[in-house]
Amino acid sequence: MKTYRGIRYGFRPASYWEETDPLSTILRNITGENRRQMITDYWQAGKIEELDPALLRDEAPPDTVRRLGRIHPSFLGGEYLPPYLPGETEIARICLQSTTSDVISLRARPLPQGIGYRCVDEYQGVFTLPIPTSAEPLTLRELTRQFTEGRLDELSGGLALGYNELNAEYTEAEELRHFTRISSRIYRQLEAHFEHVFDDWLATLIAEREEAEAKENGGAS
Repeated sequence: MKTYRGIRYGFRPASYWEETDPLSTILRNITGENRRQMITDYWQAGKIEELDPALLRDEAPPDTVRRLGRIHPSFLGGEYLPPYLPGETEIARICLQSTTSDVISLRARPLPQGIGYRCVDEYQGVFTLPIPTSAEPLTLRELTRQFTEGRLDELSGGLALGYNELNAEYTEAEELRHFTRISSRIYRQLEAHFEHVFDDWLATLIAEREEAEAKENGGAS
């Protein structure tokens, strides 16, 4: 795995179930991506009490989801993720710049022998993770493996770049640079790592395209 300067890949949280501030406690298992941002904005403005209590629930009620969807399809992102298992919490997520802002959630749950992990999306996708269980929380390095080596049955390649590569068949790579965002409320440097990965991905595709164009132009002359 390629590493980048300034990122602490050895970081390991003490627990996935201990929050350090009230906002993190509220956001821990909120499924909707836009709701998460809405709650954060209201919290920072000191107006959290003005929000409809239904918007503060981990899984919004169906009528609330329908109302959000009428605002814009992107408000549906994450709202149809599967329910949490007992004790389960989200530790990281992929957000896609698709029409409905699709979300892929990486979750952890306590097991008798340690911690179990599963990845879920809003389409009943079948995922395979390189680290299905661990005795203690993952290091940041181990967490990046869940995305680079994790697989979705109908997706070619790993989870980190697979969605970009799928869409690159139909869209210019430059337009996909920010199509996939990987973040975590626990591992604050996870997003920075994958921003570098996406930069490298785009640079490679551009170089390959320019090389192919140069060969084609050379052959034409």
